[in-house]
Amino acid sequence: MDSICIDACYNSLIKKNEELCGDRVQVINSPESMLLVLSDGLGSGVKANILSTLTSKIISTMISRGASIEDTVDTIAHTLPVCKVRGIAYSTFMILHIQRDGKGYLAEYDNPPCMLIRGGRHIPFEYEEKTIGGKLVRESRFTAQEGDYFVIVSDGVTQAGMGETLSFGWGCDEVAEFLCGPCGEKLSAPRVINRVLDVAKDLYLGKPGDDTTVSIAHILPKQQVSLFSGPPKNPEDDARLVKDYIETRGLHIVSGGTSSEILSRELKRPLHVNIDYTDSDIPPTASIEGIDLVTEGVMTLKRAIAMIEEYIDRPAVPRMISELDDPHGAAKLAKILIERCTHLKLFIGKAVNPAHQNPDFPTELRVKSRLMDDLAAVMTRLGRHVEKNYY
Repeated sequence: MDSICIDACYNSLIKKNEELCGDRVQVINSPESMLLVLSDGLGSGVKANILSTLTSKIISTMISRGASIEDTVDTIAHTLPVCKVRGIAYSTFMILHIQRDGKGYLAEYDNPPCMLIRGGRHIPFEYEEKTIGGKLVRESRFTAQEGDYFVIVSDGVTQAGMGETLSFGWGCDEVAEFLCGPCGEKLSAPRVINRVLDVAKDLYLGKPGDDTTVSIAHILPKQQVSLFSGPPKNPEDDARLVKDYIETRGLHIVSGGTSSEILSRELKRPLHVNIDYTDSDIPPTASIEGIDLVTEGVMTLKRAIAMIEEYIDRPAVPRMISELDDPHGAAKLAKILIERCTHLKLFIGKAVNPAHQNPDFPTELRVKSRLMDDLAAVMTRLGRHVEKNYY
């Protein structure tokens, strides 16, 4: 298969009366693969945080550098401090390693099993068990498919509500059944994570009895987005640019007033500007028949890029998700690029807009030529395939 795009992220609820989370997730993306490691430290608070951080750091560093699972687990067994009360060096772990060709590897130690949701259905893994350093580790090898959700949780999720709202907690089977809903709706990984955490929080009556973590690796369905911004350097190239742009498959976005007018003229389709201002800082959107999104240029692109950068740093934060649902042009642009785009094709006009070179304009309005490069860079950081075409 083509190189797959993987959206991997996580979020946690911290146990009541604690300041630090005892669960730790490490995500390492590279051009070759995605590695996700979840570790749950013994107990809670500072001690658990140290144990899980140490475990996840060792695993993610060693695995990403090509170490075997045997050597990695052996290193953990000899590195973690031993609990004086229980006589064990204790931190659970989950390792999910997916290559860009779809080949995957899963290793689990004393943690709720990874849940694969495919086509809205829970698909159990086939495991092999082996003892490594006195620890029983379950392994599975698989081939990922577009649309798959690999969901890894700490036991704070499966035990949510135990002894309070539910006698035996939420349970693995019930969590997997619940996941089939939002995953069947093809929601983004952060939206699924927050759906799960909302239920867990309710089951805990708003006071989590344990650190509660949900992490997801979502194999994004292939979706190309073509974005046209900036008139060509030579006006005689307008028709060629529009022809190349409109013949691409997938979603179509145009950013910039002059670009929108060129598109409207060449396609002989009217340009309608929306009069509703939903954000005073972001100019209104417009519409052209057959084009999925029409926005203003500089200010909208700048805000969208900032939103994507914030998403990369904190993808599953509820406030970030709600901002993507705002009705202004920058949020609509960022939402498409984050949640629906795996391959971004940029059509970049090299003409200089005199307005953006006017020294009386603020500096940020004189950087149009750099914005498309900034967008390409941030989308590459997001793990998307980017192609630039200049005119």
